[in-house]
Amino acid sequence: MNRRITAVMGTVCVGAAAAGLALSADGPAAAARFHDGTLHPGEQRCVQQSAQHKVRADGKATGQGAKFTLQYQGATVPGTGSPGLVTAHGAELRDTWAGWPGAGGYTACVTNNGTADTNVRLTLTTDGEVG
Repeated sequence: MNRRITAVMGTVCVGAAAAGLALSADGPAAAARFHDGTLHPGEQRCVQQSAQHKVRADGKATGQGAKFTLQYQGATVPGTGSPGLVTAHGAELRDTWAGWPGAGGYTACVTNNGTADTNVRLTLTTDGEVG
C-alpha cells in the first residue's frame, strides 16, 4: 500500500512541478512572477502568487509612465498603489509590519492610463525571495 501511495504522490508531484514550470516560464526565478513588455494605452497586465509572510512588487515604465497596484485577494491594498502615472514604483508588505492583510493570494498590476505606448517591467516576489 505504501508503494501505491508513493507512486500516486510521485505522479502528482511531477505534474505539479511541470505545472509550476509552465507558470514560471515567463519569470527569471522559480517563484518570482514578472511581466516585461509593451503596454498600449488602456492595457493592463497582472502577475500573481501566494505569500505567507512577505510580498514585494516592483515596476518600471518608460515615457509617460504607468499606474501600479498591489492587491490582496482581489482588493487593492491601501497605500500600495502609485499616485498616478509613474516611471518607477515599489510596494512591500510584511507580516511583522502594520497593514499586513494576511497570508494568501497577491496580485501586482500595471496599467497604461496614458496616451502613448509604454514599455513596462513588473515583478512580484514573495517570502524567501524578498530580502
